[in-house]
Amino acid sequence: MTLDPATLATILAMMVATVFTRFSGAFLVRRLKLDAGAEKALATVPPAVLMAVVAPTAFATGWPETIGCLIVVVAALRLSLLPAAALGVVSVALLRAAGL
Repeated sequence: MTLDPATLATILAMMVATVFTRFSGAFLVRRLKLDAGAEKALATVPPAVLMAVVAPTAFATGWPETIGCLIVVVAALRLSLLPAAALGVVSVALLRAAGL
């Protein structure tokens, strides 16, 4: 496998842009004083992004994936997003192994 220099440069540029936006966003949020409404609105962004990623899988694939997506939704109500997503992945793997 070879890696074209232009492809490598593009990947590195995307990495720099991603890191910059993440760090600058975290920096700005720490510096800004937000009222309760703005903080509540920002708190809804991660679950909304998770659902935007999970919903197409739930409706476009088989039963293990649909059940796994439902498990993610329920788990995300109680857990942080990473453990909820991990639980969904594990549940899909177990359901597939069970032959569903």
